[in-house]
Amino acid sequence: MNTRKATLAGSWYPGSAHACRKQIEGFLEEPFQAPPAGIPIGAIAPHAGWAFSGAVACRVIQQLDDGRPIDLIIVSGMHLHDRSPAYLMATGTWETPLGSLQIATRIAQPLSRQFDFEIETPQRFVQDNTIELQLPFIKYFYPNAQILPMGLPPTPLAAEIASAAVKLAMDAGMHVKILGSTDLTHYGANYGFSPKGRGPQALEWVKTSNDRRMVEAMLAMSPSRVLDEARQSQNACCAGAVAGAIAGASALGANTAALIDYRTSHDRHPSDSFVGYAGVVFVQTD
Repeated sequence: MNTRKATLAGSWYPGSAHACRKQIEGFLEEPFQAPPAGIPIGAIAPHAGWAFSGAVACRVIQQLDDGRPIDLIIVSGMHLHDRSPAYLMATGTWETPLGSLQIATRIAQPLSRQFDFEIETPQRFVQDNTIELQLPFIKYFYPNAQILPMGLPPTPLAAEIASAAVKLAMDAGMHVKILGSTDLTHYGANYGFSPKGRGPQALEWVKTSNDRRMVEAMLAMSPSRVLDEARQSQNACCAGAVAGAIAGASALGANTAALIDYRTSHDRHPSDSFVGYAGVVFVQTD
């Protein structure tokens, strides 16, 4: 058996093809800010349960469509710290309720010779939501695309790995996009982070100050700024994935970034503990 199971289907997102399609169709009816004109290159998507951040992730992944068949989507995520190894799934397929996605082995194998990875297999892997929650969207919009799933630690190595993966894919003649996954500030007693106390003033601080600084670092397309900001302000849980996506998008020609949606879990479930979600798209405008 060479397929990695969809371990979160039926809990974090729908467990059947019909239910996934129905919820995605509902997400597509929700408003969002369209990105600037140009060629979409990459994106940042959140990874909470679909009930909370699915609409944001759905919209940014939809925006990767440039009218040409996509051969490969590089997907980075995982909750790692600066001493964590990098992770790579190099063979097999990854199950979704809409059908399995093929791993881009011909890119993964040479990449694994360039860098030290913890290699995941369909039978041996770290259970993780950051990548899995994006995969049904990828299968829905780009059913023939292969994926390259990577866990990138929040260090400069993330940008090096992502840039190398992009180069390998381009050298192979593949039409490639890149997607990084992170949520933003995890605020409140549930997360052990409450510098502004409780109540409306805390929510406002997260939305207009703490999360805003991370969004601005993403929009500046600066991997180092993203890493520094996350370290200082605890406003991204997967800063390595963001840094990698920015570096990879830049290598592919992106020169502009746009915020197309921002929400918090408080919007759906008001609480003194909440999480921020941003959807960012990287575009080549000239």
